[in-house]
Formats: sequence, C-alpha cells, structure tokens
Amino acid sequence: MPDTVSSAPTPLYERVFNHSFMGSQTERLERLITEESGGCCEGDIEDRLESLRSYQSEAPANLESDLTALKTLGNDTRYTIVRLLKGADRELCVCEINPLVDVSDSAISHALSDLSDAGLVTRRKDGTWRYYETTDRAEALLSALDETRGSD
Repeated sequence: MPDTVSSAPTPLYERVFNHSFMGSQTERLERLITEESGGCCEGDIEDRLESLRSYQSEAPANLESDLTALKTLGNDTRYTIVRLLKGADRELCVCEINPLVDVSDSAISHALSDLSDAGLVTRRKDGTWRYYETTDRAEALLSALDETRGSD
C-alpha cells in the first residue's frame, strides 16, 4: 500500500506570501507599481513582495487563539455577557447573569463555557455556585473596541 500524506489546506495568507498562486495575484501588483512609478519589471515585483513579506512577521505565528477570541465575541449572547462582567468589575454568579440576559439557562451555560474556552472569562466554583469574571484579554479587547468606536 502506498504511503499517502494528508495535509490540511494552506491558509490564504500563507499562499499569498509563499507564492503558491502568484500569476494573477502579481498582475494587479504589477499594475499598481507601474502606476506608482511609471514602469515595472520582475525585480520591482520581487522587491515589493519581499517588503510585504516582512509585514507578516508582525502577525503571531499561531493565529488560532486570536481568531477564537474574536469569533467568540462575535455572538450577541457571549458579547452581552462579557460586557456585563466587565461592567460589574467583579465576579458574578451565574444566577446574577441569568436574569439580565434574555436567553435560556442552557444558552447562558454554553456561552460561558465558550467564553472560558476562549480565555475571555475565568470561572470558579464555590459549593453549588459558579462565578465568572473577565480576563485581562477580554478587557483589552473591549477597551480597544470602545476606544476605536466612532461617535454615533
């Protein structure tokens, strides 16, 4: 039986930066460089690509944690709970969250579990009570949103 290698699909950003599908992608870049400088050759394209590749080092090597946090906040219930916890500026028991979030108990439980898994809240059990509090990461994300929101 032949050996087969299974591999996960390469993320788009890696394909762009690793030249996997350069043809049509560099045509637009060539047009841009030509418009900017009045001419373009293969060396100009390679120089620009090398410059662009250097920006990739600014991104964390493993984006999964960031993407998970952002996806998790992209749900009304989870976002509302994190905002509530941040506003409280203290631990809240699930029984304090339930009356303020208009979804079922199981939806709140699931949302809190997702938030915990994403590293956006901490949880503590004290007897039969469960307490939740925002993490520094959640607070930083919410602060970034607050600071960059346009005035309405």
